[in-house]
Amino acid sequence: SNEARAEKIKVTMDTLIVYLVDGRKLEVPLAWFPRLRKASSSQRKNYRLIGEGYGIHWLKIDEDISIEGLLNISAFPLAFQNKMAA
Repeated sequence: SNEARAEKIKVTMDTLIVYLVDGRKLEVPLAWFPRLRKASSSQRKNYRLIGEGYGIHWLKIDEDISIEGLLNISAFPLAFQNKMAA
């Protein structure tokens, strides 16, 4: 969908919250993203939206997350299964 783009995000101690331009809110566990989970609060806040909101990038921790990937977790079960086990 053209509207599956991030407008802003918030990272709590255990959750990544992504607010989409179409009004949806995605909440996923940080356990899926070990680098983000282990990052400091200031590192978590230091992100930028890339590709007009189609992805999120954290330079200091070398983490990139696509909105499509978050919306289609079942399309990538092994990738997310491995991250959940970490």
